[in-house]
Amino acid sequence: MTKKLLLTFTGLLFICASISAQKANTDSLSFQKANTDSLSLVSKISEDQLKLGKLQNQVEQKTKNKQDASQQAQKSADANTTAAGKLSDHPEDKKLARTANNNAGSAKSDSKTARKESSSLDKLNVDIQDLKNKIAANQVKLDKFVKPELLDKP
Repeated sequence: MTKKLLLTFTGLLFICASISAQKANTDSLSFQKANTDSLSLVSKISEDQLKLGKLQNQVEQKTKNKQDASQQAQKSADANTTAAGKLSDHPEDKKLARTANNNAGSAKSDSKTARKESSSLDKLNVDIQDLKNKIAANQVKLDKFVKPELLDKP
């Protein structure tokens, strides 16, 4: 009888120990998952900050390209206006007609280039803002992982 009681007590002791060990293991797994998630967030934030730096380095050049293209389009438009004015004074002059036609084509292509450069700069600014928002969102997520850990430690 004592032997049965002792074996029953020992069995219960092993069962209780295995249950409590499983709880500790679950806590360890959740901590490990949280740690992995926070590391992946740090990695994403670092990558996004690197991309952001590259994009911000392009802003000055794209702005210069836009201004240059805009100035060129204005020059072409002015040349086209001048050629059209000369042609209106001498409508039968084939050389002036050809010059006016060429200037009109240049003005058209230069204005198209200016629009493309402007669109490119606008897209770059949107990409920069999107990346900043993404970094901020990931930082908020990371703060949720980091803040509780700091509060737990006295």
